[in-house]
Amino acid sequence: MASLNVGNLGEYLREQRRNAQLSLRQLADAAGVSNPYLSQIERGLRKPSAEVLQQVAKALRISAETLYVRAGILDAERDRDEVETRAVILADPTLNERQKQVLLQIYESFRKENGFEITPDLAQGMAQDMAQDEAQGVAENISGTQQAPDTAVRGPRTADGSDADPQQSAS
Repeated sequence: MASLNVGNLGEYLREQRRNAQLSLRQLADAAGVSNPYLSQIERGLRKPSAEVLQQVAKALRISAETLYVRAGILDAERDRDEVETRAVILADPTLNERQKQVLLQIYESFRKENGFEITPDLAQGMAQDMAQDEAQGVAENISGTQQAPDTAVRGPRTADGSDADPQQSAS
């Protein structure tokens, strides 16, 4: 079987797997793909889907976007800023999941308005990432490992955002 043009994805995956000190079988099990299929990806004989790349990235604890670029799913230069912007939004600990989703929707609407649209493969991978993150957040809230956001009702605020002095606001 001839090698497909998937850049240096296979070599990169093999290097990351070895750095993680995982056998091919261990990575295949962790990613939920077959051992022969993963071997074919590493040898450049198969081009994996965005979903498979996401599973492998998660198992290796590396960025799925890096694998998307190496597989040719993402254009490295054109999409880097978009990926970084989305990653920063998703990683912001001060926002809850609903706020992150709304902010990403607004961001995407502005990009579309300006003639830039997200690629379908990236959209699917990001949607899956966000769903997994949200499910993990729900599980953490249920198990009590993560603090619930502060929902206390606050009084008036000053221009700099700090709480106003209740003595002054009552007069």
